[in-house]
Amino acid sequence: MGVEAGAQVARARALAVLRIRSRALAIALLPAAAAVILLAGGSTGHFVGPGWGVARVVVSVLALVVLLAAGVVALVVARARPAVSPTVAIAEEAAPDLYRLVRDLADRLDVPAPSAIALTPDCDSWLEDRTHPAHGPPAPRSADEIAGAGSGRHLHRRTATAPVLVIGSPFLWWMRVGELRAVLAPVVAGTGPSAQPDIAAARRFVRGLDAAVAASADRGRCPGLRLACAGIGWVARLMLRGCQVHASEMERGVAAAAAERAQAVDYGLRIVAQEQVGLAYAGWDRLLTRVALPAWRMGRWPSRLDAGVVAALTELSRRDRLAEGFASRLGERPACDLLEEPGAVDEATSLLAARLFHGGPAESGPDWSPVDWQEYPDEVVDRKWRTDAARLHRVLDTLGVRRAPDPTAPHSCGPAPDPTVHASVGPTLTRVLDHLTPADGVETAAEHPDAYGDDPTLTRATRATEERGREHDENFGHEGHPGHPGHFGQEIPSGHPGDDAPVGHPGDEDTPANPRSATLATHLGVEVAREEAAATSPAAGQKADTPPWDDGALPLFPLQPPRTDRELLTDHVTAMVCCAAMDTVGATPGLDWLDGPTLLVDGVRVADLAPRVLSLVEDGDAAPLRAWLVELGIRPEKPVRLG
Repeated sequence: MGVEAGAQVARARALAVLRIRSRALAIALLPAAAAVILLAGGSTGHFVGPGWGVARVVVSVLALVVLLAAGVVALVVARARPAVSPTVAIAEEAAPDLYRLVRDLADRLDVPAPSAIALTPDCDSWLEDRTHPAHGPPAPRSADEIAGAGSGRHLHRRTATAPVLVIGSPFLWWMRVGELRAVLAPVVAGTGPSAQPDIAAARRFVRGLDAAVAASADRGRCPGLRLACAGIGWVARLMLRGCQVHASEMERGVAAAAAERAQAVDYGLRIVAQEQVGLAYAGWDRLLTRVALPAWRMGRWPSRLDAGVVAALTELSRRDRLAEGFASRLGERPACDLLEEPGAVDEATSLLAARLFHGGPAESGPDWSPVDWQEYPDEVVDRKWRTDAARLHRVLDTLGVRRAPDPTAPHSCGPAPDPTVHASVGPTLTRVLDHLTPADGVETAAEHPDAYGDDPTLTRATRATEERGREHDENFGHEGHPGHPGHFGQEIPSGHPGDDAPVGHPGDEDTPANPRSATLATHLGVEVAREEAAATSPAAGQKADTPPWDDGALPLFPLQPPRTDRELLTDHVTAMVCCAAMDTVGATPGLDWLDGPTLLVDGVRVADLAPRVLSLVEDGDAAPLRAWLVELGIRPEKPVRLG
């Protein structure tokens, strides 16, 4: 499909969308037209008699009601604020070279230049229409966007409907200048069809319908107004369904025309740059889920995520032969050099990423502060491990699990000591190992399903977890179930695959076969949910004004589903082992760009700890972990420092 063919298809579909709007207007005017005819006939003496008089009154009232309803719907569609992607606005003073690159690219493509440039913490780029009056001028306001690097400026070829160019921030740091220009060519070429009046009008109409549906779905209104909103929403959805096919085909035609127009600009380089897009996406996803997410959960947000993705992809190119050639590009000029202050822009996009993917506050505070990559091991990894270890021992205390006695404490010959008093100098790894290793003929530790009481801070999900824990306590006993999916989807085989072993809790695949682990994991999940509920504030970091994107639905894009109780227990046991290693053999916390927090022993990353912890958690077999501790000289009976 050529440029003209794609543009013609897009315009034809845009006219189809506008015809739907015209038909809706005609239907709304039909009763009024009938009323005018009846009134004119009565005034000229053609429609006389009592029947015609009643008809004139009924049709006139109906016409007024329909016109009033149509006017309300039209007003809502015209005034409803369309959704806007959360971005960081880039002023022309903050990136003159970047604006010059986009301007030159628009000149080569012979299309209008975008009205402004913004960055998003995602591996994608697109054009976004922000000409609606509710969005105000291109300059960002505190109520509609995260504050960027400055106020936006118009490019020299701006038109009345020129959209905003949104660029994925990882592209600026990973890609070279030529690669970025090649990737942006088909995006910038889309401003040509966007300037066509029919296409622009059709897009505004569809966006208005979508915004009207969203506005009418708000349930925080009085019953009468809620009923009116339901009617408006029904009409808007009806027209939106009628426009759906035509709007989709219109956008396909616009994309085809833009891609065809961009063929003449750096075509060969764009093929290479598309490979970098896929690589950047993989590195960005890995960095967010493995590195940034643990920090966000600790109340810290890495302030240089875009710089971190370069380190992650460089590490990937070192490990993976398929990416060997990509690291050689690092000698060329990076696209982030087009910014005057890359550090400030990186910090702004990093804060926005934390808000979108985790739901953090919009501004830094005592409980939400930035962290540099150099401080990450001590400020995030060490704190995370010690906090998890402390939580694990609190739950063990709640369950009534005894602390391991101090082997150096003197023994007395007096009366039997109080079992609740222990000669222990602190929490130890031995306590965890002994509890998760069932002994033959010995009952499990006392369980307290009601230990958390009726705490009002517990959410519905927390109470559901608590109920599941009670069912475990009543029905699980000492029987587990054979092989099932392990941590991170690994298959953990049972000890006797051929035996018909009794299963555990029916339908709960996330429950470990070890009954002690199941009980501890359940109570640990309740404790974590309690802490998260206490730390969550509905108004945290939100402004008084409502932004154009749903601020109450943060995070907009959760990175991972909530961790299961089994995953929580595995993480906490791993944290306890790492604390013991740090306090007894001088191990140090570290950061792996692809795997996140890691343990360093003598400066070497430990890579064989996870399967040993899984063996303990899933099967109650502590032998592999104990052998590993002996090999490294870690003393589990020594108390550790908790967070």
